[in-house]
Amino acid sequence: MRDAHHRQVSSSSSNSGFDASVLRFNEEPFEQRYEIAEELGNGQFAVVRRVINRSSGEQFAAKFIKKRRYATSRRGVTRCNIEREIDVLRAVGGYEYTIKLFEVYETSSDVILVLELVSGGELFDYVSAKECLGETEAAAFIEQILLAIKHLHDNHVVHLDIKPENVMLRRRGESKIKLIDFGLSRRILPGTVVKDMIGTPEFVAPEVVNYEPLSSATDMWALGVVTYILLSGGSPFLGETRDETFVNISAVNYHFSERYFEHISPYAKDFISRLFVRDQRKRATVDECLGHPWIRGVRSFQHLILSKSVLFLSN
Repeated sequence: MRDAHHRQVSSSSSNSGFDASVLRFNEEPFEQRYEIAEELGNGQFAVVRRVINRSSGEQFAAKFIKKRRYATSRRGVTRCNIEREIDVLRAVGGYEYTIKLFEVYETSSDVILVLELVSGGELFDYVSAKECLGETEAAAFIEQILLAIKHLHDNHVVHLDIKPENVMLRRRGESKIKLIDFGLSRRILPGTVVKDMIGTPEFVAPEVVNYEPLSSATDMWALGVVTYILLSGGSPFLGETRDETFVNISAVNYHFSERYFEHISPYAKDFISRLFVRDQRKRATVDECLGHPWIRGVRSFQHLILSKSVLFLSN
């Protein structure tokens, strides 16, 4: 949530499959039901705080989204975009690997999303502390992100901002994740065309840079960037300027530097290479990635460890 609502590289979109029917929000005084605690994260037009339900004592994360007051203003988030985020959360939130939306409140200045509290920190910070991850650990994280993405894509939702900052560890010391921040997500129904220059520059796909139709494949490119970062600590397309980054992305200009990838397996490199494909139709899908030897190998390794643990306990 480090930079929520601060990621559009410019924006113009067509029909996204969003149901524009009016959503009704709770207008009761928010602070009568919830005690507001410390800030957990912030962006240009949103702040996330820990809140406590005054009746039950349960803790949640409340995302306060600043509303745009005038159509001509550039401050705040439009009602359409807020409702689209809520629509997406209601469709795909609460799955094992996606954050859950509980309630929505509205004040004169904000719309407040009451969300599941995940307290383990960002995957970004976890990786930064280690600089990079070993293959087994990286692949285990990537498999969980894939399962989250599969849930989205099965429901015709494209996240459009897959990055380590938007993957949270559920609790400190745990390796289970939750995908968060659906502020840029779109429903892309079969037969609809969506074009949008949107996302975090170093993670966007060529179709974003070139203002071409987006698809579920757009998330898969971003997953390739995340995988590369987890294994190396470096970003594959990042240039000195945003324009240089976009040129690198459009040209699919990346390489596996010997310094960082000398000891990385051919399977991992192949996994990444199948995602960094200019043609969306030829880019690996979520199901193909879940069946890739690099991911299957981690699954087999985890099963072996579990089997040995059970054997040890039985003896």
